[in-house]
Amino acid sequence: MQKRWSLKHNPDINAVQALSTELGIDPVLGTLLLQRGVTNFQDARYFFRPDLRHLHDPFLMMDMEKAITRIEQAITRNEKILIFGDYDVDGTTAVTLVYSFFCKRYTNLEYYIPDRYTEGYGISTKGIDYAKANDFSLIIALDCGIKSIDKVAYANEKNIDFIICDHHMPGEELPAAMAVLDPKRPDCNYPYKELSGCGIGFKLIQAYAQKNNIPFEEVTQYLDLVATSIACDIVHISGENRILAAFGLQKINDEPSIGIQVLKELAGKTSYYTVADIVFLIGPRINAAGRIDDAKHAVELLLATDTDLAREKGMLISVKNTERKEHDLNITDEALSMIANDVLAAERKSTVVFNEKWHKGVIGIVASRLTEKYYRPTIVLTRSNGHVAGSARSVVGFDLYEALCGCSDLLLQFGGHKYAAGLTMKPEQVDAFTQRFEEVVSASITEQQLIQEILIDAELQLAQITPKFFRVLNQFGPFGPENMSPVFVSRNVTVYGGVNLVGSNHIKMSVYQNSSPLFDCIAFNQGECIEDIRQGKPFDICYTIEENIWREKRSIQLNIKGIRC
Repeated sequence: MQKRWSLKHNPDINAVQALSTELGIDPVLGTLLLQRGVTNFQDARYFFRPDLRHLHDPFLMMDMEKAITRIEQAITRNEKILIFGDYDVDGTTAVTLVYSFFCKRYTNLEYYIPDRYTEGYGISTKGIDYAKANDFSLIIALDCGIKSIDKVAYANEKNIDFIICDHHMPGEELPAAMAVLDPKRPDCNYPYKELSGCGIGFKLIQAYAQKNNIPFEEVTQYLDLVATSIACDIVHISGENRILAAFGLQKINDEPSIGIQVLKELAGKTSYYTVADIVFLIGPRINAAGRIDDAKHAVELLLATDTDLAREKGMLISVKNTERKEHDLNITDEALSMIANDVLAAERKSTVVFNEKWHKGVIGIVASRLTEKYYRPTIVLTRSNGHVAGSARSVVGFDLYEALCGCSDLLLQFGGHKYAAGLTMKPEQVDAFTQRFEEVVSASITEQQLIQEILIDAELQLAQITPKFFRVLNQFGPFGPENMSPVFVSRNVTVYGGVNLVGSNHIKMSVYQNSSPLFDCIAFNQGECIEDIRQGKPFDICYTIEENIWREKRSIQLNIKGIRC
């Protein structure tokens, strides 16, 4: 696939020089800091040394006082409290966090995870009916509920109060809940807007602990769950999230909960876990429970205090994850075949595929794979409970949620983010929706947005990659959205020795530039470049810098994102 290389705008050279001199670092590292809003020594200290003392006061969040007062009232009156959360990683970690914290202080509570297939996303009528039948008078909803106007009204009719803890974009109207915690609501002045759903749950227990003189360490013990949610829900790793992720990763690596430890054992990686490792090794296993069976298994694993029970739950989830992979690969192949056999597909700016037999639990993964392959806004649809359910993914710069708003009259329900969303419609609307979605996308997407971009942070000479440079660069982490691992470009590099094709389509080689040291390189899925490289002519590369560990030997490796011969 064609990719365009775009070099970020370089900060003022005088500012770069001043900051680099003040910090005693390479000017390229100074450039990276300025790109991230770090302009002086004090900013750099905050950036390089995340500190839990810099977390915001949870009571700055609109309705937090109301939420805590209602929970205290429920505990005083011995009311039954139901902790309700979505079935994905963010929802299950949020439920685990809030339930774990309160069950140590109060016993009259349970948790509830809706069934993906019979109840769908978010707050469900079935869940409210369960609460009523079992005498629950307060529901704390996590990672969902910001648009559940009718469901909260239904609960109010049954004298059940709601506390909404959500991080999705609200609609024009908020639910009539006792408290609505969502930094994205227009009237909320909370300083940081990009918390995960589990992050909102963390602020809830932080506020309760703060008001009830509970040691902060009893709140921070759950940061491995918060970091897992931040990584897997692909929220920004900036500001408060960067602090939470940094300390959460530390806990995952040094002192994880029993459930997270079992998930690490099943993943098989023994070295340091990064955000990317959580996304690709931990998250899919947690998600597999809800995709294939019941997300309660994931919560039971994450709540486990007994290692044997945790391993039993972990093995069950591992089997479901294997089943999920099989569905994923089969459906992806079928979808690719449908697109290849559609003579009009190449002219479209969007992709919508529908098969009523596809497994609903993996259509989001398939949508991501199709987006990677064709690089255009993509929706995968299947039948579910008499309706058609879909999962949508977007490309960089295109607001998928806004596009779905343009099709809202054809949908029963939709919600999500700029780059990922879920939707439901009547079966008879599929064709009309497919046409409308293409019209909306075509009218607003640019040609540049349809070409995958490699955004390059800075140009670098290979000789600048010293051990000190690499040590400082590592301190830019944790990496993720809004703080991605920096991408560099080096021009006129030369291969030393052989160029090998490994795996199905990957290149391994060593390169140098002028009189620089040799650097080992891996270029995933770029085998088509191998003959050009073998000609021996200098070429340009863009890459990230990483540590490679092989048989306990550590070395710096370039992970090549693009090659131009």
